[in-house]
Formats: sequence, structure tokens, C-alpha cells
Amino acid sequence: MAEIRNEYPRPQFVRNEWVNLNGEWDFAFDDENNGLTEQWYKESFPTGQKIVVPFAYQAKKSGIGDPTFHDVVWYKRELNIPQEWNGKDIILHFGAVDYRAWVYVNGELITFHEGGNVPFSANITHVLKDAGNELVVRVEDPSEDVTIPRGKQYWHEQSESIFYTRTTGIWQTVWMEPVDQQRIDYIRWTPQVDRGDIDLEAEFVGPITDSSKLQVDISFQGQVIVSETIQLFETYLKRSFNLRNRFTDRSNIHGPGWYWTPENPNLFDVKLQLVSENKVRDEVESYFGMRKVSIEDGVFKINNHTYYQKLVLDQGYFPEGLLTAPTDEDLKKDIELAKEMGFNGARKHQKVEDPRYLYWADKLGFLVWGEMANASEYSEEGARRITAEWAEAVKRDYNHPSIVVWLPLNESWGISRVAREKQQQDHSLAMYYLTKSLDTTRPVLSNDGWEHTISDICGIHNYSSAEAMEKAYESVESAVSTTPADRPIYANGFDYRGEPIVITEYGGIAYKVDETRGWGYSSVTSGEALIEEYRRQTEALLNSPVVQGFCYTQITDVEQEINGLLTYDRKPKCDLTKIKEINDQK
Repeated sequence: MAEIRNEYPRPQFVRNEWVNLNGEWDFAFDDENNGLTEQWYKESFPTGQKIVVPFAYQAKKSGIGDPTFHDVVWYKRELNIPQEWNGKDIILHFGAVDYRAWVYVNGELITFHEGGNVPFSANITHVLKDAGNELVVRVEDPSEDVTIPRGKQYWHEQSESIFYTRTTGIWQTVWMEPVDQQRIDYIRWTPQVDRGDIDLEAEFVGPITDSSKLQVDISFQGQVIVSETIQLFETYLKRSFNLRNRFTDRSNIHGPGWYWTPENPNLFDVKLQLVSENKVRDEVESYFGMRKVSIEDGVFKINNHTYYQKLVLDQGYFPEGLLTAPTDEDLKKDIELAKEMGFNGARKHQKVEDPRYLYWADKLGFLVWGEMANASEYSEEGARRITAEWAEAVKRDYNHPSIVVWLPLNESWGISRVAREKQQQDHSLAMYYLTKSLDTTRPVLSNDGWEHTISDICGIHNYSSAEAMEKAYESVESAVSTTPADRPIYANGFDYRGEPIVITEYGGIAYKVDETRGWGYSSVTSGEALIEEYRRQTEALLNSPVVQGFCYTQITDVEQEINGLLTYDRKPKCDLTKIKEINDQK
């Protein structure tokens, strides 16, 4: 059986007590959609097939590895509730289930969730028995519906071109935890770098009484700098803590010793305790980074300093796990390899990434452009789906200092007529303004690559030669008048407004190191040639007087795409120190 993913799945909001439900579950395909009629959630669950959660049945790590269409699947396992959890509320958590999930416990429908990229939870206390508890999950994933936000998952059985094997069902950790009826439900950290403050917003569940208090302890490098007890009056709290004046060592508060950057990823540790009637009802550990992203006079800045972004496109796929990393170490390793090559960040392309990846980005110092998995075609129902799920994704990942840009739409996916059709332009604008309404602290792109409506960054995708890019990016005027892939940079009726210009896809240089069949946007025949072509294309951007950053396609090969700097199994195709030397020029 595959190694079990057993790391804590929610690193920004940690409780000590929890049980991991990953591992071997009963599993069944329901191609005739008989399970509801036959009440598989109560009885007669088909026997004989097993799956290793949290890997999708299409992935080899699941123990099945079947790429064919099965639009309805079922899962089942026992739930053993630790005796010491008696008297507590039991919360069941799913990291992500693609695409629609119905969750049953002991034959009772507990919750329904739509959206394959974000987490959901349910309180299951009221249906639990003393023993013999059963959890059943029914999943629908319409393979050929092109209005579902599926990202790079292909709607045909065999992957091809830029699209990959699908992910159906559970693909992130399933777990449960005991909680008090009075508990902390959500926290939100907003750094105010210019003031030296950190803003805390907290939401609570359960009755707030005269004795309800929140104890907040914030420490930095082992030194406690905030320890405050706050009287609660309602289930929502907003409080600001000044950090600058709390340091006993004043040298810590200036420059790299205090702020979060990729070069110095400083994090503050937090412990929150909800106390009522002199009893600790809930305790949560968290962290935050003091990091500011801004655009001033058309210049991208981090902590008020001009910052050149050297990003790499990262699809977040793995040979045997597909969208699910086989181990937590694999997520960490991808960041370490990117940093080894001199990249300071990544576009997580068409994937709402596992929170564990974002945790390692926070810890190791690595910028992330948070991106939504897009649909292929537009419909009003598709617009509803992506809007609802994107709002959940922004809320889930708001606290990560590594995320510096939000990117809800890419290359007109799901809005193929946005260049001229007002409805799709309005959807692009809606996604932009929705994101701004949910998060005032990060830049947002309306449609990365081309055909922008309103964006905070002018993101351009250009797979031209080095010579063509040198000419294209001689000036702002030449940059925004290019038509890569025969697409205008701005949709009809919209114009460049002075935002930073970043080449958010280029390169895609294919180098075939074995007998794998595949393609790229251009090709070379040796590791040395790959380095030289990378140099030519990247220096065309580094030397541009108007380009403020780039994103190279891509970090690894993925299935039939062989345009990575690494193979699909993360082996270097060339001398990575040479790639770093090129990137380090700026």
C-alpha cells in the first residue's frame, strides 16, 4: 500500500487533537448510477475494491490507476472515535473532493459540497453511535462538462496537448477533530507593515458570556512580544497589535531582521486560547508574516522596495499522484529545486494548491501567484460555480504571506469571447472586483496572458524567440501592442493604464531525455543547448527596460509536455547552477 499522507493538513490553524482518515477505504464505481436507489450509504455497499485515500482512482498511488471515465464513485470506511473525545463536538474535514460530494455518516446525509478545489467540513456529533460508525461518500465528477472549473484536467479519456489526466473524488486529506461547543472558528491576519501592526479578525462558535476571553500570545524567534487577554462581547473580534514597539531588541525591527521576504522569510508564531468560566475551551496555533505588496507609480514592490519577480510555472502534478503529492516532502522539494535554480516564486498554474505547499512557501521564502482552476467554456451556471469556489479559495489562503498575487482567470479560459463580448467582459470584471472585495492587500489580474479587462498587473504570455521578445519589450508601447497567439493584450474597450508589465509565460523549451513522446513550444537536443536557449530568452526579458518580472514555462515535464527544466520525476535536465547564474543577473 502507498505511503499514507499523515502530516497536519491545516498548518495555518492547528489544533493538537486530530485523527487522520487517510489510508485504505472501500471503493466502488457506480457507472449505472444505482447507488442512491440501492441505498449504498446504508447497506449493500459493493465489496471487493479498495482505494488509498487521498489519491484519486486515476492515480497509481490510489492502488487503481484507471484513466477511464467513471463519473460517479463511492467511498466507505469505519470511523473509530477515541473514547477521550466523549462530550466534544466531532468535526469531519475534507481537504478537497472533485467535484460534487455527498457525505453520509451512519446512513444519514451530513453535508453536500460542490467544488473540487477547496475544503469543507461538517459537525457529525449528532449522528454518532457508541461504536460501529460508518462514513460513506458519494462523488459526482461529470468528465465531459466543460463548464466545470477543472483546470488542466482533460475532458477526454487520454491526455493530450496542454491537458492532463483527470482527478475524480477525494484528492486531499480527510480527517476529524474534537472541539468544544465554544470554539474559535476562523482567524484572519492582515499585516500593516507601515504602522508596524498586525490586524487580527476572529470568529467564534458557541455562546459568548461575560466570562469569555481570548488570550493572544505572539512570539518572534522565541521572544514573546504580545501577551494580551481580550474580553469578548460577540462572536466576532477585530483587534490590532503593534509589534514594532514590543521588541526589547530594537535592532530586530528594521530591514531583513523583521519582515517576510523570499530572502528572509521571517514568521511570527501565535497561540490563541478561548477561555470561558476559567476553562480553556479551545487552543489554536497559527503564524503570520509581516509582508506588504503594493504597486506604486506602476512599480511592483514588496515591503515598499522594488521587487523583480523571477517565477517558474508549476502545474503541481506528480507522476504517480497526479494533483496529489505522494508526500509532504515532495511539496517542499519542488520549492527547494526552484530556489536552487534562482527562482524566487511560482505561478501555481490552474490549481488551488494544497495548503501544505503554501506552508512550505511561507517557511522557505517563496512567492506564489494563487490561481483558480478554470473552466474551458462559458455559461451562466459556470460563472456561478467558479465565483463561489474562488471566494472559498481566497478565504482559505488569505493568511499566507507567500501569496502575493491573485489570478482568477487565465488565457481567456471559460471566457473565450472576452475580446469583444460584453457578458464575458463583465464576468472578467466581476472576478477582478470580487477578489478585490475579499482581499484589499494583493494585486489581482482579470485574465492573465492577454485580453485583459482591468488588471493590476499586465501579464503577458509570449512563446516567441529571443529576438522577437527583445524587440517586443523595447518599450511600453511595443509591449502592449504585441499580439502573442494572435490575441490582443487588452480586450476591446480596455487599455493599458500604467500597471507593471510581467511576462507571465514564456520559454516552454522541450528537451527529450528519454524515449518519452512529447512536445514543447520550441526544442533542443542537449542539456547544454537547453541552458543556452534559456539564457537567450531570459536575458531578452532581464535586459528589457519595461519588464518587471517573468514566469518561465515550466519547472517539470508533465505527462506529454516535455518542456520542463526537470523531468516529470524531478530529475534535472541540465546543470541547475547555470540556470541560477542566469537568473541571478537581476
